[in-house]
Amino acid sequence: MPPPSEPALIALNAIRVRYAKGPPWARSHHDAVRDVNLTIQRGQTLGLVGESGSGKSTIGRICLGLLRPSAGTAAFDGQTLFGIGRRRPGALGAVLQHPEWSLDPLMTIAASVGEPLKRLTGIRPPERRERVAAMLAKVGLSAAIGERHPRELSGGQRQRAAIARALITGPRFILFDEAVSALDVSIQAQVLNLITEQQAASGFAALFISHDIAAVRYVATQIAVLYQGAIVEHAPAADFYDPMPHPYTRQLQQASGLIDDAPVAHDLAPTSTGADHVWR
Repeated sequence: MPPPSEPALIALNAIRVRYAKGPPWARSHHDAVRDVNLTIQRGQTLGLVGESGSGKSTIGRICLGLLRPSAGTAAFDGQTLFGIGRRRPGALGAVLQHPEWSLDPLMTIAASVGEPLKRLTGIRPPERRERVAAMLAKVGLSAAIGERHPRELSGGQRQRAAIARALITGPRFILFDEAVSALDVSIQAQVLNLITEQQAASGFAALFISHDIAAVRYVATQIAVLYQGAIVEHAPAADFYDPMPHPYTRQLQQASGLIDDAPVAHDLAPTSTGADHVWR
């Protein structure tokens, strides 16, 4: 665990994202994310849970430097996050719900995994091929699979290839956005184990986004619950074995089978603690 004095790798402070909609003469605004404060320490995983439309992927885009917040500050290792990918190429990675989105159907798996090295580094082809083969082996894929195309692989194999592609540049932070939700339950467990193993070996920080608390609890150190754009709960992952204070969180726990079905209050008015959530 990093010493308390070490600055966070990812730091979001009072983040607000506001979208405008409608014609200019009848313009209205919607806050997709409201007053979110999060920090993610080096080598640790923050789980972010919430239903579709709660703002999870918006926060993920901010953490990748792809979206500038309407208000607040977002930093990566002390630098402004927006556009960080151009200033620190290879420092960030992403694994998405559908691995086909990051794997070119016309390229072999080995070529897709090696593409970031080709574009971001000056590594010569022989060394690049060696590094790709080593990375495929780390995620449990053989050299023979590397010569296949995405359509020739199972869903679990494609997701392993997507993880290899995300890891190939040695990133310091990886976003996992619904990375196992499209997989069968048995394959989900294999991929979750792979993520934890690779994080232990590589030391990257991670944001693991999902609507499933059970999956998030398996890989995360801490969990934040997002409801209508605001954080309504945050706690160590181990605490989610028991019913949590907020009624929305308890509904998620029930849906994931973490607690028995029991009546819960229906006061789900979104709230935000406004506190600085430090995940250690």
